[in-house]
Amino acid sequence: MAETKREIERKYESDDGTLPDLTGVGAVAAVLDQGLVELDATYYDTADQRLAAASLTLRRRTGGSDAGWHLKLPVAPGVRDEIRAPLSDTLPGELAALVRSRTREARPVPLVRLRSARDVRHLVDADGALLAEASVDTVTAERLTGAGGTARWTEIEVELADGGDPAFLDQVEKHLARAGVRPSASSSKLARALELTGGARRPPVARPEPVTAGDHVLAYLRAQRDDLVALDPAVRLGTPDAVHRMRVATRRARSTLRTFRAVLDRAATEPVAAELKWLAGELGVDRDQEVLAERLTTALDALPPALDAGRIHERLTSRARARVRAAPAHLASVLDSARHLALLNTLDALLADPPLRKAAARKPEKVLGKAVQKDLSQLTALVERALALPPGTDRDLALHEARKKGKRARYAAEAAAPALGAPVRRLTSAMKTLTTLLGDHQDSVMARRTLRELAAVAHAAGESAFPYGVLYGREEARAAAAEAELPARWRRAADRFPG
Repeated sequence: MAETKREIERKYESDDGTLPDLTGVGAVAAVLDQGLVELDATYYDTADQRLAAASLTLRRRTGGSDAGWHLKLPVAPGVRDEIRAPLSDTLPGELAALVRSRTREARPVPLVRLRSARDVRHLVDADGALLAEASVDTVTAERLTGAGGTARWTEIEVELADGGDPAFLDQVEKHLARAGVRPSASSSKLARALELTGGARRPPVARPEPVTAGDHVLAYLRAQRDDLVALDPAVRLGTPDAVHRMRVATRRARSTLRTFRAVLDRAATEPVAAELKWLAGELGVDRDQEVLAERLTTALDALPPALDAGRIHERLTSRARARVRAAPAHLASVLDSARHLALLNTLDALLADPPLRKAAARKPEKVLGKAVQKDLSQLTALVERALALPPGTDRDLALHEARKKGKRARYAAEAAAPALGAPVRRLTSAMKTLTTLLGDHQDSVMARRTLRELAAVAHAAGESAFPYGVLYGREEARAAAAEAELPARWRRAADRFPG
C-alpha cells in the first residue's frame, strides 16, 4: 500500500564538498552524526523522458530506512510529495497509474542508476527534537540507455523534519552561504545525472509570447491540456478539490473549441469537444452529489432542534457514504480507460498541428473580441428569456441553460484577457459572480428535487415529512432571492464589456 510524505528540502554544492558546522543556527543545539548509508537507486522513465520533462521522478531504491519504490511529484520549488510503495521487482500498479497521464502507451524503463554514499547528520534542538536532516552525498551516476555515460559529484542536502517551519531552512541557507556553500544548479539528482552523463535529452519547450489570435487561443487551450495531465495524480490520490479543478479544465477546453470557431476549424474540433463533454460528465457524477450533500447537511444544521432532523441526517449520510465508496473506483476506471488516454493524445496532436482558419493569423483584438461579444449576446437572450417565464420548471431549465452559457462566456473572456486587457479582465470577474449566482440557483433546484424524493421515502416509512417541507421552503426562498438579484447582476456584467 502506497503512502505519501511531503518532502521539503534544499540542495547545495561547495568546492570542498564538506558540511559546515550548523550548531547554533536557529534552534540547533546539537548536530548528531548518524553514520554512513549506502543507497542504490534506479530511475525509470519513458524512452523520450516524459517524466523528467515534467520534473517527476520515479525510482526503485535499496538501502536506508525507506527502501522501496518512490514517486516524487513537484508541489513548489523545493517541495515535493513523495509517494512510497514497498520494494518489489516490478513497478507497482498504483505508481504506474499515477504517471499514466504522462506515460500513456509507453512503458517506463530503467534510465539512470545512482549510487550514493550518504553521510547523515541530525540537527536537533535543546529538547532533542529533530529540526532537519543534513547529509553529504557522494554520488556516482550511470546512464543505462544510449551511450551509457558516467559521472560523479558531491552535494549537500538539508531536509526539513516533518511538521517543521520552512523558515528554519532560510536560516540554514544564510549560514551555509557565509561558509561558501551555494545552492545547487540542478533541481534533483536525476536532473544533474541526465545533464552530466550525456545522451539524448528531451529539450525544454520554449514558447514565444502570443501575437496572433490563434496564438492566444492555443495558449489557453494548451494550459487546459496541461492541467488535465497534471491533475491526474491528484484526482487518483483524492486530493481535495482536484476533481473539481480537472472538471473545470475540461469545460474550459471544450468552451474554447466551441467559442473560437473562427480560429479553429469546427470540423476538426467538434469530435474533440464531444469527448471533453464526456469526460466532464464522468467527473461530475460524484462531484455534483458531493456538493448537494454538503448543501443539505449545512441546511439541516440550521433547523430548530424541535424538528428532530436526526433521521434525515442518517438518510443523507448513508447516501453520501455510498457515493464516497464508489467514487475512487469510478474515477480510476475513467482515467485508465482507453477513451480518456485517446482524448489526451488527440489534444496533443491538435496542439502540435492545429486546424487553424484564416482568422487565426489576424490580430487578436478584433477576432477574440467578436467571439466574446457573440457569447455575451447569446447569454443576454437566454437571461431575458428565463426572466420572462413564470416561476417554475420552465424558468429553472432556462436559467440552467443561461448558467452554462455564462460559463462559456466567462472562459472565452479568460482566453481573450491577455490580448484585450483590463475591460475583459473586469468582465471575467463579473461573469464569475454571475455564474456563481446562477449556480446557487441550480443547486437549489437539485436540492428541492432530492428533498421531494427523500420526503416520499420518509413518508412511506411512517416518518414525519415535515422537516423536509421546511427545508424545501427555505430552498425555494433561496432560489427566489437569486432570481430577484439576477437582473442587477447581469446588468453589471454586461456593462463591463460594451463591445
